[in-house]
Amino acid sequence: MTGETPQTVTLIDNATGNKVDLPVLSGTIGPKVIDVRKLYGATGYFTYDPGFMATGSCDSAITYIDGDKGELLHRGYAIDDLAEQSDFMEVCYLLLNGDLPNREQKDTFVRNITYHTMVHEQISYFLRGFRRDAHPMAVMTGVVGALSAFYHDSTDIRDPKQRMIASHRLIAKMPTIAAMAYKYSIGQPFVYPRNDLAYAENFLQMLFAVPCEPWKNNPVLSKAMDRILILHADHEQNASTSTVRLAGSSGANPFACIAAGIASLWGPAHGGANEAVLGMLHQIGSRDRIGEYIKRAKDKDDSFRLMGFGHRVYKNYDPRASVMRRTCHEVLGELGVKDELLNLAMDLERIALEDDYFVQRKLYPNVDFYSGIILRAMGFPTAMFTVLFAVARTVGWISQWKEMIEDPDQKIGRPRQLYVGSPRRDYVPLTRRG
Repeated sequence: MTGETPQTVTLIDNATGNKVDLPVLSGTIGPKVIDVRKLYGATGYFTYDPGFMATGSCDSAITYIDGDKGELLHRGYAIDDLAEQSDFMEVCYLLLNGDLPNREQKDTFVRNITYHTMVHEQISYFLRGFRRDAHPMAVMTGVVGALSAFYHDSTDIRDPKQRMIASHRLIAKMPTIAAMAYKYSIGQPFVYPRNDLAYAENFLQMLFAVPCEPWKNNPVLSKAMDRILILHADHEQNASTSTVRLAGSSGANPFACIAAGIASLWGPAHGGANEAVLGMLHQIGSRDRIGEYIKRAKDKDDSFRLMGFGHRVYKNYDPRASVMRRTCHEVLGELGVKDELLNLAMDLERIALEDDYFVQRKLYPNVDFYSGIILRAMGFPTAMFTVLFAVARTVGWISQWKEMIEDPDQKIGRPRQLYVGSPRRDYVPLTRRG
């Protein structure tokens, strides 16, 4: 309301009695934040927040998460609505541009992405420089970072047209590069993209087609892949997204920034959760040992934890999990997979959902529990799980990067520190040191 007094928070230095008023900022929804940008100038103090768990690093209009409610919104749209009613190309447009497209806008966007899916032929020779047993994420980090050496016409971050071309190229080429990394690791020839296929279908054919026989699309699997991409498209200011923003704040080109995001995602604490689920299932080993491991998970003195249950952000049900659970059962039903590990996973899910210990603590299966099961059923090796995450998250990264570059208040990232090393000391010549 006009004339309304801005809200402030008063900080009192108990040692001196000095006071400083700090502005309080309000977003559209969510908790208010205390603006501490002038704190050091007014008090000589910095804030201390390892992991930035209570610090807003930017303002953003892209994604909102309410962990207590179990809510995830992209540009105001609930993630489950998008996953059930939309498709990945529409979600990409939404994240990049702020609104859902009309028919003409979507057709144009899909066409632009489709005709950017091929990569420069020289990249295939660059990729062959890696060892065959290289981890696919190592290949992804290197090849995506090298794209700036092939596409000089879209690295001027000050040019809006070049920013958009780079955005389209990254969304389009990431599945192609991921499929090339996979094919290279198993010794099969690279498969070119096809312009007659939708995004998820095209990705699957580049991964699984071989030259000696025609590839047939399975609509259930293509829909599952499309949903996986939607459900992992963006997740606010997580580690990899913050990495992209921090790299981009220096003015680095978008290909380098996305490569930095991939490197951050590679860390097991971030992008390796669904791979950890498969590792846990291997550790349990058989259905008759589920009770033993459920008991261990309840024991606070036991280091064993049920991977894929609960979520660091969501204190309620992961809003992505219900869609992924349904998709998981659709894929398993379609494939009729006879896999003891997948049967074990379904038994573990059922037992945990019926156990009061997990229900009362809201330790429900999350999106990573189901995505790992789906990907194994579809034939992906675990080394490719995080690669698929990177393919999906690219649109989130590039949308966040674009938003940051277009922010007139954007500054190069420069976190401060609490120094705990030696104070200044005099240099002692080598001849005088005992």
